[in-house]
Amino acid sequence: MTELPHPVAEVIENELRLLDPEVRGSAPLLAAMLHPDFREIGTSGRLWDRDTVIAALHGEATTRPGPLTASRMRGAELCPGLVHLTFDTEHKGARAHRSSLWRLGDGEWLLYFHQATPFVTSPSVADPFADA
Repeated sequence: MTELPHPVAEVIENELRLLDPEVRGSAPLLAAMLHPDFREIGTSGRLWDRDTVIAALHGEATTRPGPLTASRMRGAELCPGLVHLTFDTEHKGARAHRSSLWRLGDGEWLLYFHQATPFVTSPSVADPFADA
């Protein structure tokens, strides 16, 4: 296996931490990993900012997030201080293609933008990532 460039490897580690239910369930840990200007387009198509994501994951009526299983994670350093990741997740049978942009600031990688698009696997449709 080819060794990943250091920034990409570090960002993949951070992304995997964000998928951990302990991190997602902790407002301080989550806040420490999200850029102040963070934006997300969720699987529902809803637009989120940093504060609304944190509030949604930690409201009184919120069910604690369960584990997400990630696969096919790959990344590229677009320029110094900016890494793009793509990967798929599955949670309770729901699947999503995901894309994240991470920015380096003050020595810390912070999630700047995230988008999730739901998908279903069809045996009649070829997987465009199968050979990637």
